[in-house]
Amino acid sequence: MQLRNSSARYGIISMCLHWLIALAVYGMFGLGLWMVTLSYYDGWYHQAPELHKSIGILLMMSLVVRIVWRHISPPPPALKSYSKLTRLSAIAAHIALYGLLFAILISGYLISTADGKPISVFGLFEVPATLADAGSQADLAGQVHLWLAWGVVILSVLHGLAALKHHFIDKDATLKRMLGRSSVDSGA
Repeated sequence: MQLRNSSARYGIISMCLHWLIALAVYGMFGLGLWMVTLSYYDGWYHQAPELHKSIGILLMMSLVVRIVWRHISPPPPALKSYSKLTRLSAIAAHIALYGLLFAILISGYLISTADGKPISVFGLFEVPATLADAGSQADLAGQVHLWLAWGVVILSVLHGLAALKHHFIDKDATLKRMLGRSSVDSGA
């Protein structure tokens, strides 16, 4: 398996970043929905948000690495069989996913630092609070955070369904390339 992307398929680094970030996003979504249901006396009431914040900071770092990696190792070009609408839709969906993810992470940062305290990342290092306006910042950022999270989940489900449509209906190599198989390997 190659490290870098080629013209025929994604490399192992792109695949790992894609799938790890996807798993983290869905895990964070579930954790976020669960933690807001906890009562003050629940053992996880304080632990779950700290875990959510720490993973969120690592996710932000991973997303930056992923963007940098896309410039170092560009993705394979679109398949020739794609229509212009398919190509434009794919570009728009990827831009929207990246934009939503960054907006979710920024709103999470604003929630977490509204009290002026830094975010401790698993006790290893701290991310300082730069903007702090307690109540109003946390409340507004919290609402934005929730709606953006739902947006990224819905858009990523559509993204996954599009990949399955390419695989099962169009019978092209879109999904296979993301799994490390080239169009030559797949017979497409």
